[in-house]
Amino acid sequence: MSLSLSDVTLTFPDGRGRLTALGDVDLDVANGSFVAVTGPSGSGKSSLLSVAGTLLTPDSGQVEIDGISTTGLSADERARIRRDRIGFVFQHDNLLPSLTALDQLLLTVDLRGQKPARYRDEALALLDEVGVAAASSRRPHELSGGMRQRVNIARALMGSPSLLLIDEPTSALETERGRAVIELIGALVRERDVAAVLVSHDLDSMSVAPGCGVDRTLHMCDGRLGSPVRTSSSSA
Repeated sequence: MSLSLSDVTLTFPDGRGRLTALGDVDLDVANGSFVAVTGPSGSGKSSLLSVAGTLLTPDSGQVEIDGISTTGLSADERARIRRDRIGFVFQHDNLLPSLTALDQLLLTVDLRGQKPARYRDEALALLDEVGVAAASSRRPHELSGGMRQRVNIARALMGSPSLLLIDEPTSALETERGRAVIELIGALVRERDVAAVLVSHDLDSMSVAPGCGVDRTLHMCDGRLGSPVRTSSSSA
């Protein structure tokens, strides 16, 4: 199991009391599985990603990544887990304006202290896999919104992480391009046997052909995960 959350509770100070961002959350995501979590703003989706990505430590409960419990780990140990085992796809692509699409991917290798030249072929193959190989030498301002998001996805997969955490990937895209991105992520999750958790309020983009998109869509409200959501793909 690439990701396992068990009885996870996260609270924040709120005046004289505390606000519950996550309440007794359980979530298991196996390799090759693609789970979407939907819900309104303020429902706890971002907190869920932050806890799963070891960016926040819960008040209670257990978080395991690749069978490793993150409870009690130091900040440096959590940073190594994020670096080596987790890929993040950001809501806004956060591409560096001065770097080409290829260099965006190679920068992640450089930040790990490795020699980017050794990973050039892997980076080019990833860009090809997400459908933007022809744009490898272009900078962000030369790419469409959909192309930038594909580079964002390829960058997250550099180094072959076992867990992919995805934040609102379709928020800046119109519906058809959003669905294409969801289908792409679904294909990559299965081909690469990586576990993936996506958070989004965009149910329309979840509605893709059966077997092409997410495996489960769960609803979050007031920090709690509820019943699976039925979309056109899950009801077919």
